Amino acid sequence: MAQALPRFVAVGEALTDLIRIGDENWVSKVGGSTWNVARAASALGIDSAFAGAISRCWFGDALRRANAAAGLDPRFLQRVDRSPLLAIVFETAPPRYSFVGDNSADLHFDPALLPEGWMPAAAWVHFGGISLARPPLSDRLVALATALHAAGVAISYDPNFRNAMDARYTPTFERMCRLAQTIKLSDEDLVGLTGTTDPMGTLEHLRAWNPQAWWLYTRGAAGADLFTPDGHWRARAPAIAVVDTVGAGDACIAGLLASRMLRQDGDPASHLAFAVAAGAAACQTAGAAPPSRDAVGSLAERTKAEAV
Repeated sequence: MAQALPRFVAVGEALTDLIRIGDENWVSKVGGSTWNVARAASALGIDSAFAGAISRCWFGDALRRANAAAGLDPRFLQRVDRSPLLAIVFETAPPRYSFVGDNSADLHFDPALLPEGWMPAAAWVHFGGISLARPPLSDRLVALATALHAAGVAISYDPNFRNAMDARYTPTFERMCRLAQTIKLSDEDLVGLTGTTDPMGTLEHLRAWNPQAWWLYTRGAAGADLFTPDGHWRARAPAIAVVDTVGAGDACIAGLLASRMLRQDGDPASHLAFAVAAGAAACQTAGAAPPSRDAVGSLAERTKAEAV
């Protein structure tokens, strides 16, 4: 019997973080914003896939193994004979990094090679990360998002600001905000992308681009706000012992989408509480390990979202 196609697909980059430990030692970790979202969605009970291209070298092998371990549909992962995309993290407190990936594997992702019939089978398709700031891949992904929107497939978008997103990224940012049904922005994203000193005023301006969308605005330990056409809700993050915050934003948007997919009769307050709980749960383990559904559910019971 043929394997069913996934309901959730995250499209973009999977990469390797090379993290400096001390003066001379380095450790490699699998990562990538959109790939982390796919893993988190799968851990929360959604049939999921990551659509992107990785290298055929040792770094690509590690990503392929982690992709399989996360339960992601392997038919969406493409492998090409190109160099890996690397994030060189040369300082961790605060994080300082650069990307190495000239003509690397991620740039050779081909949407035409995805499984036949995947688009109508998908309930949500997620975009974001540095993949949308790396031409020619970015052009391909915006075109794919445009086609999905025209076909009536729901789109989510999390820019996940990085220093590669300069003024040339602004048209892509606006285009994706106008296409998506759900947009996540962190306080750091908002400052990095707009330079704002008035976050709420700037957010109100951005929401005018797409007033029918759900806008999730996250503020780290202070919690998050959710804006929908029907109102505004706010939730504080539950008190936890933080191990690190890597992958928290990715888990948060995955939590919001998973909650909406699994509990279609839920109200915005409960969806926001689940999203904030997912982000908090990701902070309880080291690295970008996706939180379990049980861990998120337990924290969601302690997370209160209220109308503003």
